[in-house]
Amino acid sequence: MAQNWAGSHTYRAPALTVASSVEDIRRALARPGRVHALGTRHSFTDLPDTDGTLIDVTGLEGPARIDGETMTARVTAGTRYAVLATQLDAAGFALHNMGSLPHINVGGATQTATHGSGDAKGVLSTAVRSLRYLGADGELHELVRGDDDFSALVVGVGAFGIVTDLTLDIEPRYEVRQDVYEGLSWEALFADVSAVTGAADSVSIFSRWEDEAGPLWVKRRAGAEITDHIADAVRSSSRISPIGMGDNITEIGTVGPWHLRIPHFRADAVPSRGDELQTEYFVSRQDAPAALAAVRALGDSFREHLIVTEIRTAGADELWLSPAYRRDSVIIHFTWENRPDEVRAALVGIEAALEPFAARPHWGKLHLFDRARLESVVPRLGDARAVYERLDPEGRFANDHLVRVGLREAR
Repeated sequence: MAQNWAGSHTYRAPALTVASSVEDIRRALARPGRVHALGTRHSFTDLPDTDGTLIDVTGLEGPARIDGETMTARVTAGTRYAVLATQLDAAGFALHNMGSLPHINVGGATQTATHGSGDAKGVLSTAVRSLRYLGADGELHELVRGDDDFSALVVGVGAFGIVTDLTLDIEPRYEVRQDVYEGLSWEALFADVSAVTGAADSVSIFSRWEDEAGPLWVKRRAGAEITDHIADAVRSSSRISPIGMGDNITEIGTVGPWHLRIPHFRADAVPSRGDELQTEYFVSRQDAPAALAAVRALGDSFREHLIVTEIRTAGADELWLSPAYRRDSVIIHFTWENRPDEVRAALVGIEAALEPFAARPHWGKLHLFDRARLESVVPRLGDARAVYERLDPEGRFANDHLVRVGLREAR
């Protein structure tokens, strides 16, 4: 059977349908049994799995419908961000942000609250103005921002239906420059986290939890002042990224189109390591110094299994299942060696260290949270579950993962 992007999870679904149209999805829904949407397979757990039929929506691609008057773009759920961004840029438009990998599809990324970085920038889902989905009844439903259930469905992890297309907010195109800063100390970071993360449109800190906090990967819109220091970190003349020099990294040290600079990885190359596991937790920005210090104290216990940690930020939003719901957030991301047993053992300690800070996991990454733990940190989890149960009373879109984390009821 199919595997996820990293090869770390094999889907157990006995059937896989590759949909190229809404009618293909309708036909799959007409068959008995459970179903679940599958995108570019960047989840690291059984979140999108099912004991019935997986419906691969990446065949739902087509030109975006760009409207310069309403400043929106209608895009199919299976469209990859790289494809959408190229179309937008050619038409003179842009998105507010992108993730580090442009290879991910719009439907899957927004359903799981995937994000880029930036103190004032919401997760990618905050750009959604409307969405359409096929429900258990086989009918096409549409919700627009402000409608009942909208805030429950934009980040809905596929628990209620199959998203077919979305309308996204867009803005005029812009250009971006990337720079690397080296030598950030923990003391300077803890003294004023926002002074570091707010020093540019997008700031990422790459760390291995050693003596220094690590280098910064900084992205600024063209025209912004380029400083030689961020806290005690110094701008480097090197064009080597904090995760190494390779043909798959977007260009550093020059100004270029937004969609070729905001992601860390080039769309025409294999991203990251591939053979890896990923984990991610959101904490309130005001708790960041203490939360980061708590993880740092454990560094020696997990470093041998760690490839790198990336520390990013996101602005608060009103989407019920967004980990940044009503909380400006610092996001602690771990890219691990593909050692499932060792990583799970490390997560026991990391999650315990972050428990005092009400850390919220990314829905598509590896974590150990169960229903009770999630209900204690995700304020609207019960409300979202009630919406999904109402829209899908027979549990067509439920699966073991969604039951385990409390987003669907057991049957």
